Amino acid sequence: MGGAERNARKKKQQNLQAAKAVAAARGSNDDRTKVLIGVVAVVVLAAAVIGGVVLSKNSGGEPTLTPVAGKTVTTAPSTRDGGVVVVGEESAEVTVDVYEDFLCPFCGEFERTYGDQIKEQLDAGTVRVRYHTLPMLNSYSSPEGYSTDSANAALCAADEGKFPAYHESLYAQQPEEGDAGYTKQELIKLGTDLGITGDAFASCVNGDEHVAEAQQELADAKSTPHLQVDRNGQKGFRGTPSISVGDRVLDVNDENWLKNLVGSTG
Repeated sequence: MGGAERNARKKKQQNLQAAKAVAAARGSNDDRTKVLIGVVAVVVLAAAVIGGVVLSKNSGGEPTLTPVAGKTVTTAPSTRDGGVVVVGEESAEVTVDVYEDFLCPFCGEFERTYGDQIKEQLDAGTVRVRYHTLPMLNSYSSPEGYSTDSANAALCAADEGKFPAYHESLYAQQPEEGDAGYTKQELIKLGTDLGITGDAFASCVNGDEHVAEAQQELADAKSTPHLQVDRNGQKGFRGTPSISVGDRVLDVNDENWLKNLVGSTG
């Protein structure tokens, strides 16, 4: 590994660690102080992204939602199971649960840091991933509701067999907390640009077809014992992203977490 690549990896790790620290401070509460901390963190993280897509109104106007370019999306099969999308072979050695929100900047940093590694393992058939789409940060977009709209749209894309590409596209061009998220019309156009045809997808997005299932996933996450942490004497959901195998929450600050996970089953 060259020096430039090592430095890039180190920087990504630092970004992810900073993001997780802010996420822990914010928790699941929506008070104004924590909102401010989250917005500042997004600005810092966006400026530090290496090799990612930086979206800034100061550097080109409003972000445009388009299919990911120059990247190979996983070829692993994907299916929707309620508010969860399962990607990977049934015979995979390890099943990883990823709890995420498409507005969450820390989820975006996780995707930029580990997305390619996860994709390699999915294609190799060694890992299966259960993506839990949580509408957790509705009040962090203006107007409110992008977390719900994007979660629903991603589940609709899963019905059409386009979840991996849709998932990557939403994170590659992620709106910032506090700004407007993409509209339903823009979310529908992304699906069309990814090759989804017919009226079912648009009807699914406009009709909020999977919103109840996404909301149930959030409720389940908030009551799942191993996903809880203690904050000032009160238990609460640890937040997004949370990554687990079974009832064991993984420490993704360790850059070798995925390699170690797969190696431990060999």
